[in-house]
Amino acid sequence: MTFSRPADDTLLIRLCGSWKMQDGLPSVSEVLKQMKLGPQVRRIAFDTKEVTAWDSGLLTFLKKVIDKSAQRKIEIDRAGLPEGVRRLLDLASAVPERQGARKQQKHDPFLERIGIMSIGFARSAPQMLGFIGEAFRVFIKLLQGKARFRRVDLVLTIQECGAQALPIVTLISVLVGLILAFIGALQLQQFGAEIFVANLVAVGMAREMGAMMTAIIMAGRTGAAFAAQLGTMRVNQEIDALTSLGISPMEFLVLPRMLALMLMMPLLTVYANVLGILGGGLVGVGMLDLGLEEYIVQTRNGVTLTDFAVGLFKGAVFGVLVAIAGCLRGMQSGSSSAAVGLAATSAVVTGIVFIIVADSILTIVYSVLGI
Repeated sequence: MTFSRPADDTLLIRLCGSWKMQDGLPSVSEVLKQMKLGPQVRRIAFDTKEVTAWDSGLLTFLKKVIDKSAQRKIEIDRAGLPEGVRRLLDLASAVPERQGARKQQKHDPFLERIGIMSIGFARSAPQMLGFIGEAFRVFIKLLQGKARFRRVDLVLTIQECGAQALPIVTLISVLVGLILAFIGALQLQQFGAEIFVANLVAVGMAREMGAMMTAIIMAGRTGAAFAAQLGTMRVNQEIDALTSLGISPMEFLVLPRMLALMLMMPLLTVYANVLGILGGGLVGVGMLDLGLEEYIVQTRNGVTLTDFAVGLFKGAVFGVLVAIAGCLRGMQSGSSSAAVGLAATSAVVTGIVFIIVADSILTIVYSVLGI
């Protein structure tokens, strides 16, 4: 597509080649730019002698040009268009557009959007509290030996939450340890205290980063999977079938997932702590010229069993919260495929929010207790 000005007030648009949808047609914005250049355009003409093929893509392009020109009161000369194109354009403009058919963009005020979100949260809060209460009730039934679920489901879920999550936990934990060591080394080298990189990495991984990063990984991996699984069961009416048979979905579906993640999260946290410390050791030994034995001794002196216990408790709490978030959004899923995707996304967001809020509360409690 090229442009020329045979007259000061006339813009000639030359079209050439194939004008089909699959050919990647140009945007109307190029025509609008030419309208703004030079003298004011009062007439637009077309030259289509070199057009080899066309379909509805050409008609769509021309219709947009005609509409934009009508808004600017610019005359359109259709003489240069193929006869078939002129007939189809006349047919398209023969029937006026039905009022209200065109979708209008609606921009809600900022305060209105905040109000809608607040109302939605207020309505969902009772459902969330009811789900947590029901989960606590079935957990009590488990302790009493009265909960009904298949043990094979628990074993399979433990495998999905534990062994199958090791590769991604390994990668992230090593990288987090490397990052902590790099950040600490940049500051500690100014004081000649590179050896304390071992303390920084060990304490940071044991108390905070090991449990939190593992929980975030599980929220994105396992929490979303739980929501998608339960959402698909909701779409296929499997949950309704269980209820009709007198089987509690909370016991049969939610309890095994909660129990599996609660059991696996502390183990994954220990695994993440060890790998994070090893990642920090790679930086300390490989780049800071620290001795391996020296680094190990400093790590043992810098971290205590209390630090590991703090992280393990956080990991267990995070595991319960991730399982609750995933199962909650899955049980709340609508009955369409799009709703399942939204439930998975919402499970990840809800799980991460739960993790951050719980971590803040636990950190404050530990500080008050002096742990």
